[in-house]
Amino acid sequence: MRFTNVFIKGGALAVAAALVACMPVISQRGYQPDRELEGTIKAGSDTKTTVQERLGYASTTASFGGDSWYYISQVEKQVAFFHPTVLSRQILAVYFDKDGKVTGLRHFTLKDGHVVAFETRETPTRGREMTFLQQLMNATPGSSAQPIQQTNPGNGGGPTNGGGIP
Repeated sequence: MRFTNVFIKGGALAVAAALVACMPVISQRGYQPDRELEGTIKAGSDTKTTVQERLGYASTTASFGGDSWYYISQVEKQVAFFHPTVLSRQILAVYFDKDGKVTGLRHFTLKDGHVVAFETRETPTRGREMTFLQQLMNATPGSSAQPIQQTNPGNGGGPTNGGGIP
């Protein structure tokens, strides 16, 4: 009777632990959006300094094509050890003119994004691929057809003068 009770409690505890381990973890990453604070930024009057004072440092800035700052916020869900899934993404883009004044603001979401297909082909390298045994045999001392002095140009001498200065 006592053994069965312990077994049932242990089994219930194991099931509870497994369920807790598989619970999704929701995490907010990046900039915390604040629509009221964003609404105080006015085109033509605010500058980079005033935007940074209100919103903080941007998540990233434009590398080319004009001066703009991007404040990126993302909510992710991750279950156990699987890759996280992006639930939502909000991007606030702040555009500046050449004098550093705000010219406009724009909001983007996950729907505005584009999927980029990465190339999976590999560029072949020079030489040939060797098996593990071939690598092992080539790494054995004395298996080289040429002396080490001739194959190592950094040893200072080469084969003719024995490594010393002539």
